[in-house]
Amino acid sequence: MRSKELPEELRDRIVAWHRSGQGYKKISATFGMTRTLPRAGRPAKLSYRRRRALVREVKKNPKITVAELQRFKVSFHDSTLRKRLGKNGLHGRLPRRKPLLSKKNIKAHLSFARKHLDDPQDFWENTMWTDETKVELFGRCVSHYVWCKSNTAFQKKNIIPTVKYGGGSVMVWDCFAASGPGRLAVMNGTMNSAVYQKILKENVRPSVCDLKLTSRSKTHQQVHV
Repeated sequence: MRSKELPEELRDRIVAWHRSGQGYKKISATFGMTRTLPRAGRPAKLSYRRRRALVREVKKNPKITVAELQRFKVSFHDSTLRKRLGKNGLHGRLPRRKPLLSKKNIKAHLSFARKHLDDPQDFWENTMWTDETKVELFGRCVSHYVWCKSNTAFQKKNIIPTVKYGGGSVMVWDCFAASGPGRLAVMNGTMNSAVYQKILKENVRPSVCDLKLTSRSKTHQQVHV
């Protein structure tokens, strides 16, 4: 739709003012031509500055909750905050869990990987891995959420480390190779050297036979499971 044309007299005056060197702002203010145009849609509840602060806070601390954001940062409805974060690619997700690795564990893993980097496939097909772990019977079941973008679930800041803690539990020993799992042994009582040697004596050799490993087979104990 074409805009309404200005009266000829008013148009001539505007042209004269422009030719005399007057700026557009002064001309608009003098002739009352300044007006606020209607916006497309409803105005945003969060200002641009607050939106940036919100996204920055969540990226700094992905485990922050909506309630904490409302309490300390922005006092808006939780649906407003979730929509705004979603538009920036940040969505509430259940974090992945992985065993907590100490610096000693990390160093041992890296050293082992470098040592066997060029080993042939035959080596790995005839290697058996063993470890023991505590399985919880009555563990805590608490849901936590993190704000993260797609394909970032396993980044360090987006995971929850797990540790082996007490409670109702059972200690087990197991082994596996490229061809499959070996025997599983349940440990009764307190673990000590005698109990551990007994488990190895009763389960390692039979597992080697069950998995059809060669005489050159090697056994490695996992740093953790």
